[in-house]
Amino acid sequence: MKERPSFPARVKGLGEQPKPRPAVAGIEQPQGIGLDSGAVRQRMVEKLAALGIRDAGVLAAMASVERHRFVDSALANQGYEDTSLPIGLGQTISKPSVVARMAELLRNGSAAKMGRVLEIGTGCGYQAAVLSQLASEVYSIERLRGLHDKARANLRTLFLPNVHLLFGDGMLGFPTGAPYAGIIAAAGGEAIPPAWIEQLALGGRLVAPVSGTASGQASAEQVLMVVDKTAQGLRHTVLEAVHFVPLKSGFV
Repeated sequence: MKERPSFPARVKGLGEQPKPRPAVAGIEQPQGIGLDSGAVRQRMVEKLAALGIRDAGVLAAMASVERHRFVDSALANQGYEDTSLPIGLGQTISKPSVVARMAELLRNGSAAKMGRVLEIGTGCGYQAAVLSQLASEVYSIERLRGLHDKARANLRTLFLPNVHLLFGDGMLGFPTGAPYAGIIAAAGGEAIPPAWIEQLALGGRLVAPVSGTASGQASAEQVLMVVDKTAQGLRHTVLEAVHFVPLKSGFV
């Protein structure tokens, strides 16, 4: 990787915390009332199920991760609403329904944990925390130093040894960790970068937003695209319209 930046090895070592409860490994189960109560997240999960999310593993992961801890305290009371929220530097945390939808697509009906997954665009770290419950390893790369540092701070107290936070150019992926069983992107570009396809394992699946024109649609608005890498070649599936921040190269 040209001008390879520093890559913190993992979230491991960011601080010892009480052992997680066995219900969901790696995530401390909620106590108390208000936003610290599991009942709030359970209502969110019920709404996700009503919207069509059926993957039990995804719903369990969404129930276990405290989304309000990944947004500014002034927005914490909106933490479980199905809306995107600003996280600084012109970026946003995706709607819970979008995070759940993309995770469900990535799993593609499998009841088992995925293998190694690459996330493009760490943001505040919320999706990485969700993916940590669904994959054996998560490599998450962020190009904005301010958000990379914020994600490290947000994830420190969760002590997720299978999450590796990287600072660098997401368009280049992270070849050191390849091949990946799944690749998921939280930013949309004109096309899927070739590096992502190269780093996707045979039999793996990529889920990312792209512009409509790149997917063969007449509209330039973004759509969600699934790419399956098979022995016969690449299979592209174009799904619903979405709205993500633009995919950019470089790191700052």
